[in-house]
Amino acid sequence: MFEITENAAEQIRNAAEQGGTEGMVLRMAARMKEDGSIDYLMGFDEAKDEDIRSVSNGIEVVMEPQYVALLDEAIMDYVQLDDGEFRFIFINPNDANYVPAPKARSK
Repeated sequence: MFEITENAAEQIRNAAEQGGTEGMVLRMAARMKEDGSIDYLMGFDEAKDEDIRSVSNGIEVVMEPQYVALLDEAIMDYVQLDDGEFRFIFINPNDANYVPAPKARSK
């Protein structure tokens, strides 16, 4: 299922408060590009009857059924990049550019 980290959840709550969209759900969508990478779309919205719903770190997430396969097991985080800019990132094993994190070696 789609997961939101605590850092991302905090940023989403701040955005909802600043934008006056508190109480609305976060709608997620995704589109696979020709090269196998994925474009992500998100915004605050009203839930629809046909939506797939979940909650991650206190954020209610909805998506249309057609996006579930692309977003399954994806993680959305909010991080500081090397240039100091903060941005939402997606870690998604369904993306052709996904590289799993190296496993920690045990001592």
